[in-house]
Amino acid sequence: MSLKSRKHSLSDKASVRKTPSSKHEAHGVRVRILLVGVCFVLAYVALVSRVYYLQVYSASKWQSLAARQHKKKITLTPQRGAIFDRNGEALAVSLVANSVYINPTELRNLLAKAEAERDAALKKSKSTSPESEQIVHSIESVATALSKGLDLNYSVVLAKLTKDKKFIWLKRRTTDGESRMLKAQALPGVHFIPEHERWYPNGRVAGQIVGFSGTDNDGLEGIERRYNGVLAGDVSYLVMQRDGGSRSIGSGRQVIKGQLGKDVTLTIDKQLQYIVEKELAAAVRDSKSKSGSVVILDPFSGQVLAMASSPDYDPNAFGSFTAAQRRNRVVCDTYEPGSTFKLFLLAAALDSNVIKVDDVIDCGRGSYRIGGKVIHDHTELGRLNISDVLKYSSNIGCAKIAQKLGKETFYSYLTQFGFAQKTEIDFDGEGRGLLRKPQRWFEIDLAAISFGQGLSVTSLQLAAAASAIVNGGELYRPYLVKKITNPVNDVTDEQTPQLVRRVIGRDIAHELMQMMVTVTDVDGTGSRARVAGFDVGGKTGTAQKVDPVTRTYSVDKRVSSFIGFAPAEAPKMVILVVLDEPKVQKTYGGLLAAPVFSRIADQALRYLHVPATQRKSMAIDTDMPIRVELPALSSVTVAVDPGTEVMPDCKGLSSRQMLRLMAKSGLNIMIKGVGRVVDQYPLAGESVNTDSTVWVKLQPPN
Repeated sequence: MSLKSRKHSLSDKASVRKTPSSKHEAHGVRVRILLVGVCFVLAYVALVSRVYYLQVYSASKWQSLAARQHKKKITLTPQRGAIFDRNGEALAVSLVANSVYINPTELRNLLAKAEAERDAALKKSKSTSPESEQIVHSIESVATALSKGLDLNYSVVLAKLTKDKKFIWLKRRTTDGESRMLKAQALPGVHFIPEHERWYPNGRVAGQIVGFSGTDNDGLEGIERRYNGVLAGDVSYLVMQRDGGSRSIGSGRQVIKGQLGKDVTLTIDKQLQYIVEKELAAAVRDSKSKSGSVVILDPFSGQVLAMASSPDYDPNAFGSFTAAQRRNRVVCDTYEPGSTFKLFLLAAALDSNVIKVDDVIDCGRGSYRIGGKVIHDHTELGRLNISDVLKYSSNIGCAKIAQKLGKETFYSYLTQFGFAQKTEIDFDGEGRGLLRKPQRWFEIDLAAISFGQGLSVTSLQLAAAASAIVNGGELYRPYLVKKITNPVNDVTDEQTPQLVRRVIGRDIAHELMQMMVTVTDVDGTGSRARVAGFDVGGKTGTAQKVDPVTRTYSVDKRVSSFIGFAPAEAPKMVILVVLDEPKVQKTYGGLLAAPVFSRIADQALRYLHVPATQRKSMAIDTDMPIRVELPALSSVTVAVDPGTEVMPDCKGLSSRQMLRLMAKSGLNIMIKGVGRVVDQYPLAGESVNTDSTVWVKLQPPN
């Protein structure tokens, strides 16, 4: 074979190898078709899976999301729980009131429809009907009716009616008269929805305790604020449909109601609260005081039975009063307690065995130099036993006792009584008071603190500390809320008395109570605190206030106070009365605050049906009732004929001796002055009927 033929042969073989066969070509097509089919199948499976996931597996999720996107919720005021006093009397309740909202779009559509119907009627009848003109409104006429009916500004209402919206609040919680009048007019595009309005049926009574809630249903002050989470409940909603552009659709009348709030029952007694507020207001007015406060505690539990401040306010119109009028001064304000603080000096000194009850303190001639300063008593008192130091409120006697006690021990007892620390009452804004560390006390500071100057306390602190003396030496935490109940009246939470600590021994507390009773003797500083038919005890206080400008004690600004308990045999209550900056000539606590205690205690004991412990009551020339002590002097006898009494010889007797003698005789007597008896009527030995006028005149020994 030639070379040329061999090349052609090789070229033919190569061309045969490069050309695919029909079999291979068909196989390739099938593979490609299979791959495309698999891709379609996978895409279909993925699509079906996604559809299943969206339409079946997570359907509820997307349905709820769609519902939220197509619904507009308007928050409505829910029904707050009620607040009651300890006897179930309502102090705060929620009432149903109509709120007014407008739908401007609906209004325009209705006006246009009415106009078209009127035009059609006119064309048909070819006449004008006056009646038809009267029933067709305009935006201006609707704005006029709404502004007059709801006492709103016309231009503001008109501006709202011309907006491109389907829901605008016009006025929340209208009065019954307003809603009735508007409903009678049947104004187009105007709708009503019931909401709840807070109402305080007793007005000012307990207003500073209860507090108030705002338009958005949040408690803003008082118990309403402290227990807002309990009282508020869950909000209600007005539900409206809306389109994809978030525009409202329909009238939106569907209401979803939330859970009702829980009810709160206080330890307060509404009747006692009314008595306290009435007497405090009269005292502040008569003494021309800047302000005043009163608190009544149950000494054996810490329950607050009444708590009042003056000036006060009406929570139904809280916006018309200042923050100072709304403030609960018993809890929030601090002041220098003055001589009422002597109780805790004697408690500390007796409990630490620094002094004994029968010890005698030389109070000198009414002045005493200590730490480079001179302190004074109101008069020359001479030598006094411990009880008389309290009875006559000797500053000098207390200063000398404080020197024996020492500042470290005194400070320790004061903190045990709860001073310079919050009582932790369930009320916001509580003050702490001020008591410096003993390392910063100078000699004069120890003396000043012994009679209640150079420190500050709250009224609640002082009342709680005094209760620890009255109940036998135990300090309890004061509290205001007794229990919490749900809407079906099941108790969900209940507070019980919480003992903080024992402060002094029971015997020491009993001795102090007896001393406090002597303070209300005829010749004691608290004689005007006496209550007819009862033994009571207490302590007066008159403290100078610090002038904020000069930072020294003011010459004319005082705080007059009285802390006491009643009755003495089985105390039911501890009462503290505080009058701030009285503007009368005599500002002593025994003259201003003690009579307020007497009037409150007298009415409170009668309201609580506490039986009297004395047979007769005696009146003094101050028109204040005094008690007659039952025990008689065994060394004195009085001859008694049927229907008559013999006037004993009272001359030279002290007031206490004379009262015991007169209790034995059964005579009702008028007492004039203080000190010892210098004159009497009738004369000794004369017969006198039990209903005759009998009086004695007392003068100080000097």
